[in-house]
Amino acid sequence: MKFLLMVKSVVKNLVRGPVTERYPFVPKKFFKGTRGQVLIEIKKCIFCGLCQRKCPSQAIVVTKDKKNWEIDRLRCVSCAACVDVCPVKCLAMDTKYAPCSDKRYKDAFNA
Repeated sequence: MKFLLMVKSVVKNLVRGPVTERYPFVPKKFFKGTRGQVLIEIKKCIFCGLCQRKCPSQAIVVTKDKKNWEIDRLRCVSCAACVDVCPVKCLAMDTKYAPCSDKRYKDAFNA
């Protein structure tokens, strides 16, 4: 009896086609609410450090005297807490993800 259920399932899957998307060949669709990577407009930033204090994973480092803003993309959990707390709204969440990497590095956005 279980064999017939398995055959029924196999035939249904053969007729219906794949449920998953063929990612490398078909581009991925990002939804409006997708949280990818943090973007910054460095010219608008006042280097207040609120984003650094609010970041739960401590991925952001702000140096006010040097006017330097850095993010460690491998530590960032894309929670958007920094975006919500920014007083001048120079931070935003992109719907696309950061490119893949096999080593640790820091992206520096220097003024």
